[in-house]
Amino acid sequence: MVTLEASKLFRNLGAAELTALRQIAQERKFPAGQEVFKEGDNGDGVYIVKDGPVEISVMVAKGIRRVFAQLGPGEMFGEMAVLEFKPRSATATAVKDTVAYFIPRDELLIMVERSSVLSLQLLREISHRLREFDRRYTQEILQAEKMAVVGRFARSIIHDLKNPLSIISITAEMAGMENVKPEIRQHAQERIRKQVERISELISEILDFTHGSQTDFVFAIANYGTFVQQLLEEIQPDVEIKNVRIELASPPPSLRLPMDPKRLRRVFYNLIHNATDAMPNGGKIILRFRVEETDLVTEIEDTGPGIAPEIAETLFEAFATHGKEHGTGLGLSICKKIIEDHHGRIWARNQPGRGAIFCFALPLAK
Repeated sequence: MVTLEASKLFRNLGAAELTALRQIAQERKFPAGQEVFKEGDNGDGVYIVKDGPVEISVMVAKGIRRVFAQLGPGEMFGEMAVLEFKPRSATATAVKDTVAYFIPRDELLIMVERSSVLSLQLLREISHRLREFDRRYTQEILQAEKMAVVGRFARSIIHDLKNPLSIISITAEMAGMENVKPEIRQHAQERIRKQVERISELISEILDFTHGSQTDFVFAIANYGTFVQQLLEEIQPDVEIKNVRIELASPPPSLRLPMDPKRLRRVFYNLIHNATDAMPNGGKIILRFRVEETDLVTEIEDTGPGIAPEIAETLFEAFATHGKEHGTGLGLSICKKIIEDHHGRIWARNQPGRGAIFCFALPLAK
């Protein structure tokens, strides 16, 4: 039996945070064989096992259910509900008589936004869970194509988690230092909150990609220049860690375009992070913008080695990758889907003596 404050997720919280946690936590009992929640249920919160084992399973085919984790006291489950408004993707079942703490999603999110310690620990737990999932099925995914795809997606998520986790870790350490000014601590909390949002958007985008979502998006009219300037301020800490600087060859035009800023931000993150991966010793990323008759074209050029000829023809297909230690080639296929959902187009080219140049065109407002 494990108390709430002794669980891995909450053990490093301060006294005031633990007091707030006890006020929102609900103790729930489940007899052996009862489902805590099932696939498709509303993701309304996270559970911490107090006593008794819990199995996490998924339906892999009609009538075939696979158990991929068994959790014991102190362990967390249902954590993806903290990051996104999506139905449950797995079923949790009490193996024996079980007691668990339930923390509602909204209340926990408030604590995550206020506590850099809790947000960092939550992301570490999620990353650890994904790594364990990938490790346990390594042998099986080599034999089954379906499981291989699952493993690749898991590794892709872990890879993309590293940058925001690094920012959160550095920011949390800075905010936790003695004699830190209130305004610096407040800035650190805001920075951490943005990284949590970024991870939530990343997971949602990949889940949409895997489900083949055909949602008809309703776009808002937004100022593209303001959007790009704000995005570059957010992404600058990421590239500075890798000794890369971003330059604007021309300012982003202050045109109002129909777009989904959250999804379009994913395109910039993927293309810029691909560029930094291509320049392990540092370099430069140049952004250019030009207005054509019906489109606004954005170019992102790096000073790396350029696009490998081996994948030039399949660059935007899922899992097309070459020479990267990490990643699975999902980033560009996700970019393609987002741009096409915006009724635009995306392409890439090499030029002698220069690095890779990725371009995408978005239609102007009519």
